[in-house]
Amino acid sequence: MLHDPSRQPVQKRELKRTIVFLLTPNFSMIAFATAIEPLRIANRMLGYEAYRWRLVSPDGNGVKASNGCEIAVGGSVDSERRALLGESRPSMVFVCSGIYVEEFNDRTSFSYLREAHQRGISVGGLCTGAWVLARAGLLADRRCAIHWENLPGFSEAFPRADVRADLYEVDHNIFTCAGGTASLDMMLALIGDDVGEEIVNRVCEQALMDRVRSSGDRQRLPLRARLGVQHAKVLAIIEIMEANLHEPLSLVEISKNVSLSRRQVERLFDKEMGRSPARYYLEIRLDRARQLLLQSSLPIIEIAVAAGFVSASHFSKCYRELYGRSPQQERALRLAATAANAA
Repeated sequence: MLHDPSRQPVQKRELKRTIVFLLTPNFSMIAFATAIEPLRIANRMLGYEAYRWRLVSPDGNGVKASNGCEIAVGGSVDSERRALLGESRPSMVFVCSGIYVEEFNDRTSFSYLREAHQRGISVGGLCTGAWVLARAGLLADRRCAIHWENLPGFSEAFPRADVRADLYEVDHNIFTCAGGTASLDMMLALIGDDVGEEIVNRVCEQALMDRVRSSGDRQRLPLRARLGVQHAKVLAIIEIMEANLHEPLSLVEISKNVSLSRRQVERLFDKEMGRSPARYYLEIRLDRARQLLLQSSLPIIEIAVAAGFVSASHFSKCYRELYGRSPQQERALRLAATAANAA
């Protein structure tokens, strides 16, 4: 029989935390599962129930995740608002959301999150949950994390939030993470603060993890791995381009930054990327614009400016050439998909 570490005697302690998970439509299943599972494993390793959790939804009905699976919940936001005043008051509330988060506009949920925060209860967001917290007015001048795909739209919608491309952020009693398996890393940090690193190590062993990532670890693969490019100069040029989408630099300026001539840069890109540096720069600016079209309700002219275009007509022409449809058509498709999903 395999050795079961949960059978080791552990000194009995009081309940540490009761956590409410507020699930919104199209929430990320992986972010939710990797948040709740380390709590379950920690209880098993400790030998007592240090963590409890309740699942709620805005209306008390089951909620479909973005993968189509429906999760039953134990209550509504209204019932949890009443619980804030009683013995079942939680110690933490996490919003778990996912795609189409910008369409979530439940005022009762926003009020509940504000009330919980005002009463000293820690609040947090998993995956795109930072968007919901920001809509509730809780992230002004606060550090936060959100999935990299949603970062451009979030930055435009909530300029006062100090959003970062980190795995997770903890600013006083506000916890946010980028989703995916970053939920696991954030919860392991929480467990470590509560009951120590020994239990964290045992949870990792049970979950077959070889290390715990820090909050500042990058969300995306390094450019070298993401693009399959090895040339250091090309990688440096792409990093400069990605850092200057709103106000694009000229090829002469970029070339000076990497101590190459314009002709050398053009030859490098033709060899390593199969297209000119100007074309590649245009493509990543249009990709930024597409993310804003899909994630925000910003006027198209503002999206064009955010992606470094001086006119809406030039932006539309370039967008149609790359994606085969206009920015207006892109947004209409997004709205139709959202409506169909809600039906």
